[in-house]
Amino acid sequence: MHIALINENSQAAKNGTILNALRKVVEPMGHTVDNYGMYNADDAAQLTYVQCGILATILLNSGAADYVITGCGTGEGAMLALNSFPGVICGHVEDPVDAYTFAHVNDGNAVAMPFAELFFANCRDTNIASYVKKLLQ
Repeated sequence: MHIALINENSQAAKNGTILNALRKVVEPMGHTVDNYGMYNADDAAQLTYVQCGILATILLNSGAADYVITGCGTGEGAMLALNSFPGVICGHVEDPVDAYTFAHVNDGNAVAMPFAELFFANCRDTNIASYVKKLLQ
């Protein structure tokens, strides 16, 4: 499973901690983790939970990620925003057992920045890749 981590601005300072814990749990199972940021609270690109939803939708629907971990201060805003996008089912996850169950129940389409580098290396949908390339020009 290809897992993407996306932190919005209120959780940016926790990115390293989340990334390390996530890798420790999932990499021994053969899964990979890509860190799409925010990497720290001082990043130039300050992502909101709505922007995280857009990124998650692109990653999931293009096949660049099978599962996305994200959130906001309470998780409510992220969950509402992410569930408004096609192909994304988002819910609160309290622990790794919940994450594992949620991923399987929802076929991996759940959501708990070198975007271009990571995205284009992993994207499996050429139409979405072409569209995103046009947007980035």
